[in-house]
Amino acid sequence: MGDLNQTAPKLPVPGKRNVLITSALPYVNNVPHLGNIIGCVLSADVFARYCRLRGYNTIYICGTDEYGTTTETKAMEENCTPQEICDKYHALHKEVYDWFDISFDKFGRTSTPEQTEVCQAIFKKLWENNWLSEKPMQQLFCDTCQRFLADRLVEGTCPNEGCNYDSARGDQCENCGKLLNPTELKDPRCKACQNTPHICDTKHLFLELPLLKDKLVEYINKMSVAGSWSQNAINTTQAWLTEGLKARCITRDLKWGVPVPHENFKDKVFYVWFDAPIGYVSITSCYTPDWEKWWKNPENVELFQFMGKDNVPFHTVMFPSTLLGTGENWTLMKSISVTEYLNYEAGKFSKSKGIGVFGNDVKDTKIPVEVWRYYLLTNRPEVSDTLFTWDDLQAKLNNELLSNLGNFINRVLSFIAKPPGQGYGSIIPDTPTAESHALTKTLSEKVGKHVEQYIEAMEKVKLKQGLRTAMSLSSEGNAYLQESQFWKLYKEDQPSCSIVMRTAVGLVHILACLLEPFIPSFSFEVFKQLNLPPQEQILLCDEKGDFDRARRPWEIIPAGHKIGDPKPMFEELKIERVEELRQQYAGSQADRRARAEADAAKTAEQLKKTKISDGKKQKPTKSAADSKAKPTTEPEISITRLDIRVGKIIKAQKHPDADSLYVEEIDVGEAQPRIVVSGLVKYIPLEEMQDRLVCVLCNLKPATMRGIKSHAMVLAASNSDHSKVELVEPPKSATVGERVTFPGFTGEPDDVLNPKKKVWETLQEDLHSDANLVGCYKDIPLTTSAGVCKVSSISNGSIR
Repeated sequence: MGDLNQTAPKLPVPGKRNVLITSALPYVNNVPHLGNIIGCVLSADVFARYCRLRGYNTIYICGTDEYGTTTETKAMEENCTPQEICDKYHALHKEVYDWFDISFDKFGRTSTPEQTEVCQAIFKKLWENNWLSEKPMQQLFCDTCQRFLADRLVEGTCPNEGCNYDSARGDQCENCGKLLNPTELKDPRCKACQNTPHICDTKHLFLELPLLKDKLVEYINKMSVAGSWSQNAINTTQAWLTEGLKARCITRDLKWGVPVPHENFKDKVFYVWFDAPIGYVSITSCYTPDWEKWWKNPENVELFQFMGKDNVPFHTVMFPSTLLGTGENWTLMKSISVTEYLNYEAGKFSKSKGIGVFGNDVKDTKIPVEVWRYYLLTNRPEVSDTLFTWDDLQAKLNNELLSNLGNFINRVLSFIAKPPGQGYGSIIPDTPTAESHALTKTLSEKVGKHVEQYIEAMEKVKLKQGLRTAMSLSSEGNAYLQESQFWKLYKEDQPSCSIVMRTAVGLVHILACLLEPFIPSFSFEVFKQLNLPPQEQILLCDEKGDFDRARRPWEIIPAGHKIGDPKPMFEELKIERVEELRQQYAGSQADRRARAEADAAKTAEQLKKTKISDGKKQKPTKSAADSKAKPTTEPEISITRLDIRVGKIIKAQKHPDADSLYVEEIDVGEAQPRIVVSGLVKYIPLEEMQDRLVCVLCNLKPATMRGIKSHAMVLAASNSDHSKVELVEPPKSATVGERVTFPGFTGEPDDVLNPKKKVWETLQEDLHSDANLVGCYKDIPLTTSAGVCKVSSISNGSIR
């Protein structure tokens, strides 16, 4: 959507909840990849949309970070000016975010007069308040280029023991994450000419963080609690404080940046870490001349900031210190939401190396934006790194969006749209006795609880949990339809059928509201099919009674309303297409270009060689080498190929068609619980199967057991004669969805274990409980972040 179309800029309203949201400013030297997008921009968009859904007075500010060494470097590479680079990539970023339906109130940039004005004003306050110092610095100077080399104009070997990465930048090692000074690099080289620079003395300005420590610590102690900072943000911030704050240089020997307004430093610009966060303020000043009402109003404005984990210290230590040092009444960050890394297939996303799926690639896949948003958000790396795989994208689309959500909505609307005698002729029926309908009353109580849980999660910026809760309502809707057997009711009990269908269409409306922050294009399509104006529907405001209305879903769509034309919401993603996409986006962007050029050259050569006779092309003959199938290397059978996770049984019941089987719904940290069928009836009572943690093998190929497809397996131990069976249990404080590991073994699990290769059967032979009741592979315990997994009483038992 880009910038929202507003007749006038929004300003804080006394008495209302005023929410200011920022996402880390994406650097303008390249196209963002999917890891960048979920790390800040998309996550912030979901929260901004949620705040608007709740009726909060909200603005979402972002823009491109354009100054600094990287821009100068990129300009050198592309043989143009820094401004031309910024113009080019700002437009590319905006195009990508528009496609992703990001709802900025203002998407700006930092290379503006407003940035210079705000940045210099803050500097002058810091200077007046004596928080800045002038210090000599040793800096690398390139004789060939006749210039001091700023940090990103230098590369070399990382000095960090155990790393020794040979392409570390002068400011930070991309491999180990350690912050560096250019002079610390081993074997430094100038990025422009590749010659070895030498050290020279120069003077720079420093922000005296040690002198600001007391003010900073007071702010951190107060706001980290009030704003429920994420644990990864707290850990990173405390590590900086524990190590001891040091004065940080705020100037650089560059031309492209905000000039330092001081006679002794007029040939220098501000260092990007100092200047970039001020971009939030200057971009807001481009949005409204009354920007101070947002940024100097802590009593009435809450500031929420979103970013990847590598940006944390700049937002919890450096930027607050800068603002505190001015002595002015700034709106300081209340809540910070931090993501870990989203990795790509077998490695890391990398802008510099061109590895992964980039923002401009997604359009070319022809996979709709709502699918991309949904997949990235279900896979949001909130507490640990997560992995993008094409197989997982296919599974999320086909199993969750298509089979669950899309199936529910299409069943409801298609039935209502059927002509009278078969359905309701697209007219919502009247339901005067809905409150006395037992099944509907049970559903409405569940809906109320789910909406409460959704709001609780979203208020705490637990976006993945909020999405999972919303999607579980769709499962409840499908179960409600099945249990009601509405197709029979239509013939046998029309008043009850009308209650079920009007309630179900109300639930469709609720789902469209709750999912709008996550997949807005989907919600707009739902409202179109409901024949309702979207802008008037997407609200969940306390003062308007929307929350109470959600508890009475049969009242949401008025009787007599005519719905629109139902259509399927999602299309299946075929395995053949998945394989095409995996091949298309393998390797780096440079590799892909080379493959495309090679394919084009090969095609051209074949066209030249094609002989045409009698208007028909001759078929090319295959060589013997071409005829042979290319062998593939099967990876060794290792315990790391198993995807064992901590799961929580949400619900367990007897299999309707098998006395020895349970059917469980198990939360394994995904948007939807998995359906699992287990042969445990004669060993474990039903009441003991409810609401307990278990170890779940998640990457077996799904198998149908007496008509119900099982999507995982619960691990249990049995004694030697199999007369006794017990569940393998993680510690009670283990995190649902975390992977069970085996110390000393590293590696990623298979997406799905190939049953023909007998990987599980081979590894299972060495899974057992030891004399201390600990679950083990050989002698290595099944381990979680909270400790090892155990059984109750079976020692030396077999785990399967």
